[in-house]
Amino acid sequence: MTGAIKTGNEPGGNPPRNRTRGRPKTRSDAAERARIVRFARDLFLDVGYGGTTMDAVAARCGVSKRTLYQLFPAKTDLFRVMVADHRRSMLALPRPPGEDLPLLEALAAIFRLDIDEIDNRDRLAFVRLVLADSDRFSEIGELIEQEGAEPARRLLEDWLSAQQAKGRLRALPVDVLARMLMDMIFSALVKRFPGDRLLTVEERAQHARLCLEVFLGGAVSKAG
Repeated sequence: MTGAIKTGNEPGGNPPRNRTRGRPKTRSDAAERARIVRFARDLFLDVGYGGTTMDAVAARCGVSKRTLYQLFPAKTDLFRVMVADHRRSMLALPRPPGEDLPLLEALAAIFRLDIDEIDNRDRLAFVRLVLADSDRFSEIGELIEQEGAEPARRLLEDWLSAQQAKGRLRALPVDVLARMLMDMIFSALVKRFPGDRLLTVEERAQHARLCLEVFLGGAVSKAG
C-alpha cells in the first residue's frame, strides 16, 4: 500500500496545531474594562443616563456585546465604576503613609483644591449628569450613595479620627465633622454662585480654602 497519509502523531508527520476560536486577546480584562469605562463615560455625558444603552456602549467602544456583558453584566455595573472613579476625583483618600502636612494643607490636598481647569470641568460635567437624571432614575441615587457618598464619608471619618488620635483635632463626633466638611467643600466646588455664575477653579479653591480655615478655627485642638 502506497501513499499512506502521515498524521501529526506519527514520526515525520506535521506537528499538531492548536486551534483557537475568535480574535486573539490583545488586552487584559482590567485594561479592557478601563478602556470601556473611559469611552462609555463620554457617551453618558453626551446623551445622558437614560439615553445610554449597552448596545450604544458596545458600538462606541468597538467591542462585541458579548464581551461587554462579560465585563459589565448591566448598565448599572458600568455606572457604578464611574461613580467610584468620580469619588476619587473629588476626595483624595486614603493619604500616602507617613504624610505629615499641616492640617489646612492636608485638607486642601484631600479635597483636591489644586485641580486644574480641565479636570475641574470634567468632574463638574459628571455632577451635572447626576443632577439632571437622578430624579428620573432611582438607581443613580442608590449608586451615588453606595459608591460615592458613603465610602467618602467613611474615608474622611477615618482620617479625622487619626488626627484626633494625634491630638491635632478636638474630640468631636467624626461623623458630624465629616458631613460638615463635605457639605461645605463640595458645595463650594460644584455650586453656581454668586448671581448663578459658574466660578473658575481658582475662585472655587479660594472659597473652599476659606471654608477650611473657618472649620479648623473651631475644630483644632488647643493642646495640639
